[in-house]
Amino acid sequence: MSSHERNLEGNPEPAQPGREARVIPLRPRSRQADTAPAHPALPVRTTPASPTGKEPLWRDVVGDVLRRERLAQERTLKDVADAARISMPYLSEVERGRKEASSEVLAAGARALGLSLADLLSLAQGELTRHAQAARPRPRQGDIRLAA
Repeated sequence: MSSHERNLEGNPEPAQPGREARVIPLRPRSRQADTAPAHPALPVRTTPASPTGKEPLWRDVVGDVLRRERLAQERTLKDVADAARISMPYLSEVERGRKEASSEVLAAGARALGLSLADLLSLAQGELTRHAQAARPRPRQGDIRLAA
Protein backbone atom coordinates (compact mmCIF):
# COMPACT_ATOMS: atom_id res chain seq x y z
CA MET A 1 0.00 0.00 0.00
CA SER A 2 1.53 3.33 -0.97
CA SER A 3 1.91 6.18 1.49
CA HIS A 4 -0.68 8.31 -0.31
CA GLU A 5 -3.30 5.64 0.41
CA ARG A 6 -2.92 6.16 4.16
CA ASN A 7 -4.38 8.99 6.18
CA LEU A 8 -2.40 11.03 8.70
CA GLU A 9 -2.88 8.44 11.47
CA GLY A 10 -1.38 5.72 9.26
CA ASN A 11 -4.70 3.95 8.77
CA PRO A 12 -5.72 2.83 5.31
CA GLU A 13 -8.19 4.99 3.47
CA PRO A 14 -11.61 3.43 2.83
CA ALA A 15 -11.59 1.38 -0.36
CA GLN A 16 -13.03 3.05 -3.38
CA PRO A 17 -15.73 1.11 -5.22
CA GLY A 18 -14.15 -1.15 -7.82
CA ARG A 19 -10.65 -0.76 -6.31
CA GLU A 20 -10.71 -3.48 -3.66
CA ALA A 21 -7.54 -5.54 -3.36
CA ARG A 22 -7.78 -9.23 -4.10
CA VAL A 23 -5.57 -11.88 -2.56
CA ILE A 24 -4.66 -14.61 -5.00
CA PRO A 25 -3.24 -17.68 -3.24
CA LEU A 26 -0.11 -19.21 -4.71
CA ARG A 27 -1.38 -22.71 -4.03
CA PRO A 28 -4.99 -23.78 -3.91
CA ARG A 29 -6.12 -24.66 -0.41
CA SER A 30 -6.76 -28.32 0.14
CA ARG A 31 -9.44 -29.73 2.39
CA GLN A 32 -6.71 -31.10 4.64
CA ALA A 33 -5.36 -27.58 5.16
CA ASP A 34 -8.57 -26.66 6.98
CA THR A 35 -8.07 -29.43 9.53
CA ALA A 36 -4.26 -29.35 9.68
CA PRO A 37 -2.47 -27.56 12.52
CA ALA A 38 -1.44 -23.96 11.89
CA HIS A 39 2.26 -24.85 11.81
CA PRO A 40 2.61 -28.39 10.48
CA ALA A 41 5.98 -30.00 10.89
CA LEU A 42 7.90 -29.69 7.67
CA PRO A 43 9.53 -32.83 6.36
CA VAL A 44 13.22 -33.05 7.02
CA ARG A 45 14.90 -32.05 3.80
CA THR A 46 18.37 -33.39 3.54
CA THR A 47 21.06 -31.57 1.66
CA PRO A 48 21.41 -33.20 -1.75
CA ALA A 49 24.60 -35.11 -2.29
CA SER A 50 27.09 -33.51 -4.59
CA PRO A 51 27.45 -35.01 -8.07
CA THR A 52 30.78 -36.58 -7.06
CA GLY A 53 29.21 -38.33 -4.06
CA LYS A 54 31.20 -36.28 -1.53
CA GLU A 55 29.82 -35.01 1.74
CA PRO A 56 27.80 -31.79 1.48
CA LEU A 57 29.53 -28.52 2.27
CA TRP A 58 28.98 -27.08 5.75
CA ARG A 59 27.56 -23.87 4.29
CA ASP A 60 24.95 -25.87 2.34
CA VAL A 61 23.87 -27.80 5.42
CA VAL A 62 23.66 -24.73 7.68
CA GLY A 63 21.84 -22.78 4.98
CA ASP A 64 19.29 -25.58 4.58
CA VAL A 65 18.70 -25.65 8.34
CA LEU A 66 18.20 -21.88 8.50
CA ARG A 67 15.76 -21.92 5.58
CA ARG A 68 13.82 -24.91 6.95
CA GLU A 69 13.46 -23.24 10.35
CA ARG A 70 12.39 -19.94 8.77
CA LEU A 71 9.78 -21.64 6.60
CA ALA A 72 8.52 -23.72 9.53
CA GLN A 73 7.81 -20.44 11.32
CA GLU A 74 6.18 -19.05 8.16
CA ARG A 75 8.48 -16.02 8.22
CA THR A 76 9.87 -14.04 5.33
CA LEU A 77 13.50 -13.45 4.48
CA LYS A 78 12.98 -9.75 5.18
CA ASP A 79 11.48 -10.40 8.61
CA VAL A 80 14.33 -12.66 9.71
CA ALA A 81 17.04 -10.48 8.13
CA ASP A 82 15.67 -7.40 9.91
CA ALA A 83 15.51 -9.24 13.24
CA ALA A 84 19.07 -10.52 12.75
CA ARG A 85 20.30 -7.11 11.53
CA ILE A 86 21.81 -8.57 8.38
CA SER A 87 20.93 -7.73 4.79
CA MET A 88 18.19 -9.69 3.10
CA PRO A 89 20.32 -10.56 0.02
CA TYR A 90 23.10 -11.83 2.28
CA LEU A 91 20.71 -14.01 4.30
CA SER A 92 19.34 -15.40 1.04
CA GLU A 93 22.85 -16.27 -0.12
CA VAL A 94 23.63 -17.93 3.23
CA GLU A 95 20.43 -20.01 3.01
CA ARG A 96 21.33 -21.11 -0.53
CA GLY A 97 24.88 -22.06 0.51
CA ARG A 98 26.45 -19.33 -1.63
CA LYS A 99 28.18 -17.58 1.28
CA GLU A 100 30.29 -18.93 4.11
CA ALA A 101 28.76 -17.03 7.04
CA SER A 102 30.77 -16.00 10.09
CA SER A 103 29.87 -17.35 13.52
CA GLU A 104 28.47 -13.90 14.40
CA VAL A 105 26.12 -13.95 11.40
CA LEU A 106 25.04 -17.53 12.14
CA ALA A 107 24.39 -16.65 15.78
CA ALA A 108 22.35 -13.58 14.77
CA GLY A 109 20.32 -15.63 12.27
CA ALA A 110 19.71 -18.34 14.83
CA ARG A 111 18.61 -15.80 17.48
CA ALA A 112 16.23 -14.19 14.99
CA LEU A 113 14.61 -17.62 14.62
CA GLY A 114 14.43 -18.21 18.37
CA LEU A 115 17.33 -20.68 18.36
CA SER A 116 20.69 -20.62 20.03
CA LEU A 117 23.85 -21.08 18.01
CA ALA A 118 24.16 -24.50 19.68
CA ASP A 119 20.65 -25.41 18.46
CA LEU A 120 21.51 -24.40 14.89
CA LEU A 121 24.77 -26.36 14.92
CA SER A 122 23.08 -29.39 16.50
CA LEU A 123 20.43 -29.44 13.75
CA ALA A 124 23.16 -29.15 11.11
CA GLN A 125 25.15 -31.94 12.75
CA GLY A 126 22.07 -34.17 12.72
CA GLU A 127 21.65 -33.55 9.01
CA LEU A 128 25.31 -34.38 8.36
CA THR A 129 24.93 -37.59 10.37
CA ARG A 130 21.87 -38.61 8.33
CA HIS A 131 23.76 -37.89 5.11
CA ALA A 132 26.74 -39.97 6.26
CA GLN A 133 24.50 -42.90 7.21
CA ALA A 134 22.69 -42.76 3.89
CA ALA A 135 25.99 -42.68 2.00
CA ARG A 136 27.30 -45.85 3.64
CA PRO A 137 26.92 -48.91 1.45
CA ARG A 138 24.59 -51.37 3.11
CA PRO A 139 24.72 -55.06 2.38
CA ARG A 140 21.69 -56.28 0.51
CA GLN A 141 19.73 -59.14 1.93
CA GLY A 142 21.07 -62.38 0.53
CA ASP A 143 24.60 -61.05 -0.04
CA ILE A 144 27.27 -63.22 1.43
CA ARG A 145 30.13 -61.48 3.21
CA LEU A 146 33.25 -63.39 4.02
CA ALA A 147 35.55 -62.35 6.83
CA ALA A 148 39.26 -62.30 6.04
